Amino acid sequence: MTPAARLQMAIEILEGLEKTSQPTDRFLKSWFRIRRFAGSKDRRAIAEQVFSVQRAHARLAHRMGEGTPRARMIAALLDSGEDVAALFAGGYGPAPLSDAEQAAIAATPPPAPDWVRGEYPAWLEDELRRAFGERLAEEMAAFIPRAPTDIRVNTLKTSREDLLAALEIPAAPTPYAPHGIRITGDAGNLSQSPLFESGVFEFQDEAAQIASALCGAQPGMRVLDLAAGAGGKSLALAAAMQNQGEIIACDVRGEALFELEKRATRAGATIIKTLPLDHGQPSGTFDLVLVDAPCSGTGTWRRQPELRWRMTPGWLAALTETQDKLLDQAAGLVGAGGRLVYATCSVLPAENQDRVAALQARRPGFVPIDLAKGWGSSPPPGLAGDFRASPAKTGTDGFYCAGLRRE
Repeated sequence: MTPAARLQMAIEILEGLEKTSQPTDRFLKSWFRIRRFAGSKDRRAIAEQVFSVQRAHARLAHRMGEGTPRARMIAALLDSGEDVAALFAGGYGPAPLSDAEQAAIAATPPPAPDWVRGEYPAWLEDELRRAFGERLAEEMAAFIPRAPTDIRVNTLKTSREDLLAALEIPAAPTPYAPHGIRITGDAGNLSQSPLFESGVFEFQDEAAQIASALCGAQPGMRVLDLAAGAGGKSLALAAAMQNQGEIIACDVRGEALFELEKRATRAGATIIKTLPLDHGQPSGTFDLVLVDAPCSGTGTWRRQPELRWRMTPGWLAALTETQDKLLDQAAGLVGAGGRLVYATCSVLPAENQDRVAALQARRPGFVPIDLAKGWGSSPPPGLAGDFRASPAKTGTDGFYCAGLRRE
């Protein structure tokens, strides 16, 4: 494909992403599956263009005075010093520049406001300032680049030292998670490697690994993962429990639990039982209840930059209602002296500290746990009572985790 043809396809993909709720990587796989004329080099180049434009959405739109995919692509080419007019010449490439586009290219844009420089929705600025205060600009800048690839060693099958020796790509121990490995070079086809197929590791960001460790799961416990999804934390808990005890993994999405069953088989985690919530509800009480709640995903903006611009105030309000309902359900299932752990991949206080405080107001029998005491020496940054992670602070995804004990 010519450079112009690649540009046109990248613009069409960006237009398609505005009409779907699919993550970018999944949408790209579907897109290229039915367009096999694009070779591997073309697919890689187009995907890089798409992600690059998404990561600079606000800045590129500000440069052109409009946020259409075509306008943002023009601004991206201007940034890189390309001859835009030569690439936008019709044929298999984008249509020629309009008079309005040429005028926008020639114009000097006004100074960019904070939300444009930080690549976040303007309506979310007050909430982000609640989260980060004076560090907002620094924190938001750290959310723009691509995230590293982290994996969690499955200690039911191997050790971190042995897996590091077996990996054939550059990798190093994660700074804080005791069973984490960070891929320091190109991960390549790691998800299709014999090591992955043998179940010796799972893909999981270090912040999520830390949160799993903070749950304090021990062998012999009865554990409930109330919003398990595809079960990344259920698998981590099973390893921490040395495959002794019971984990009930629930979710409203049966397809996610089916994926968890496949992952558990691969990992050798035999203590996990799945329970689709449309088929039944968990019964009895548990030593540990984990609520890894559905959330805005603001902590994953490095991996899913499209999420920034899909958010709406109404969607956020609906999420907090769901989070409260899950916490109320979870509270009723914690045994006396048991632990309730609440986690999100969000950095917003409205989804995190506010939800925990609201639960305590409704359920005075739950008292906070100082999670830092359970970690031991050298706790990761952001761990002080609860755990608040962010790329600038911990080098991980944004994440929140808090623990409560039922008296």
